[in-house]
Amino acid sequence: MPIQSLKGVFRVLLLVAIFVAGAWSYATGVIEEFIFYLPDIQFLTMEHLWLTAISGSLAILVAIPLGILLSRPSMARWAESGMQVLNIGTTIPTLAVLALSMSLLGIGVVPAVFALFVATLLPITRNTYTGLKGVSPALKEAASGIGMSPAQRLIRVELPNALYVIFAGIRTALAINVGTVPLAFLIGAGGLGELIFTGIDLYNPLMMLAGAIPTAMLAIMVDALIASIAFLVVPRGVNPARRAAHA
Repeated sequence: MPIQSLKGVFRVLLLVAIFVAGAWSYATGVIEEFIFYLPDIQFLTMEHLWLTAISGSLAILVAIPLGILLSRPSMARWAESGMQVLNIGTTIPTLAVLALSMSLLGIGVVPAVFALFVATLLPITRNTYTGLKGVSPALKEAASGIGMSPAQRLIRVELPNALYVIFAGIRTALAINVGTVPLAFLIGAGGLGELIFTGIDLYNPLMMLAGAIPTAMLAIMVDALIASIAFLVVPRGVNPARRAAHA
């Protein structure tokens, strides 16, 4: 069967599935019950986004310069050791990081932001380092050959060619961040975890879904947003998506 026919069949099946799910939700009253939690969802979603924005921004501001620093030839002997230190934040379970943060910083937003920052740091740093190390040596030599200083070569040659990999790390990190924020409720930081964990405690599946579904949607939206920014920012010759779009 041709690929176009398969795509058509898939679209039809998807539309049928959406229609059936909508009809079932309406018949069982799930939609009405879900709307009951809408004010809570709106308020907690803003808290969720606020925690993601603060911790994610801090991670980007620290991780990209750190990845650049570790990629420099003068830091070659320390680079892998530095990555292993950062890897500790990913190796330790998120709940343990939250508990340690709470022990040091108390309860509330500050320890939650710190724990999320630690969990988000490694993917961005690793991808920044990998992207810069993966730039063709021929490009670096050509840049040096026309008289560029190391700083000029970094800004005008290396970073543009590493942007696609850097953005891939940011997408991964923020997806992890959005999915981890619900745990911040356990130390009093708010977010959609309030609906998820309260629903679990009360054995109320609808309340749990009222937190879980928006969390999943936020992760998809954040990923799509970063992908769109990458599509616009990353040079055409470096971004496979832009090459395909202009083919």
